[in-house]
Amino acid sequence: MNTVVLNLDPITHLTDEEFYQLCLANRDLSLEMNAAGELVIVPPVGGESGNREADLITDLNIWNRQAKLGKVFSSSTIFVLPNGAKRSPDVAWVKLDRWSGLTPEQRQKFPPLVPDFLIELRSQTDQLKRLQEKMQEYIDNGLPLGWLINPQDAKVEIYRSRSAALARSQKAVEVISMPAIISGENILPGFELQV
Repeated sequence: MNTVVLNLDPITHLTDEEFYQLCLANRDLSLEMNAAGELVIVPPVGGESGNREADLITDLNIWNRQAKLGKVFSSSTIFVLPNGAKRSPDVAWVKLDRWSGLTPEQRQKFPPLVPDFLIELRSQTDQLKRLQEKMQEYIDNGLPLGWLINPQDAKVEIYRSRSAALARSQKAVEVISMPAIISGENILPGFELQV
């Protein structure tokens, strides 16, 4: 099954609340919405990808429980980006002060913010180009650091905001071969992941 994109523009443009209600009414579907207002139906992942995703969340959560610097989120969490897109990365992390700055209602529904760190894990059904565009969208909306893990090609793409890349004298997008150990840099101090 491939990702399905539905153009709703001829009929309607969903508000944040309408999209939230649509997601609640269709809990068996993994839904996103891009900045153009198109509804994105994301297919489920298989066992291998689901297990890898669980490992990534576990590793990040173990680090976070020790560091106590933020909140970790699964792929079921949808974030409302500044450009209006509603996206659900496979793994996300938000600094504690940014999370605490949201109202209780914002925390209960789809948080209106870009995570401080996220991971997208390419599954067998994911088109690489679509994931790369999604990663760039996160960066364009203020993401400081993100990893696109691509087991099919044995690569990891590290995405950094322009300011983070300049501060570290590195490229905005760095591609490394697996196996490797990647660092959470100054966003997740002390966090390392072997991929």
